[in-house]
Amino acid sequence: MDEPEYLPLSWLSQISYCPRRAGLLLNERVWEESSDTAKGRAEHERVHTQRIEKRGDCVKLYEFTVYSDSLELLGKCDCIEANKSENGCHIPTVDFPVQLYPIEYKHGVVRDEEEYKIQLCAQAMCLEEMFDTEIPEGALFFISSHRRLEIVLDESLRQQTRELANELHEIRTKLLLPDAVYSAKCRKCSLKELCMPKVKRTARKYCEALRNEASGEIEEETL
Repeated sequence: MDEPEYLPLSWLSQISYCPRRAGLLLNERVWEESSDTAKGRAEHERVHTQRIEKRGDCVKLYEFTVYSDSLELLGKCDCIEANKSENGCHIPTVDFPVQLYPIEYKHGVVRDEEEYKIQLCAQAMCLEEMFDTEIPEGALFFISSHRRLEIVLDESLRQQTRELANELHEIRTKLLLPDAVYSAKCRKCSLKELCMPKVKRTARKYCEALRNEASGEIEEETL
């Protein structure tokens, strides 16, 4: 039996933003930097250092690896606040029970983005599975404005996370590239020129075929 492929947890936010974008990243392995993605990456690099900070009954874990066998996802939590709680769980490096509170860092000002909530929810679901615990809420921390947005991890959000995880695996397993659906989001997408969302489907398919053919010829020449 083949081993399951654990996909990057962060790609849940990609498929929530746009299934075609997820397909391009997952199966076509394409990426184009934009000013927004560059700024976000730079801000994440400043805070992404794996470490543990202990202050009394509160422990903060940064860059903590998480996974879920049920969702078949693997990723990292930017930060987990572990506060002492008699009804909490036990985690490595902490010698008392704790209540876990995941925090996902995002650049820019506070904004209510569904894909961010889903990514945070997936992190919490991974932690629940790993440590046999319950995590009712977490937070998004917006670096530029230094503000938190509290997120309730209710069943509706969890079900949406499960469905998107299944959709992401289907795209990967069947090597799908979902059709483009043009919307306001396309104007900010760094993959707009590769995706060609305004091009009619038949023309787009033709261009993609030419691109794949050219890519194959280049690979043969390099062998």
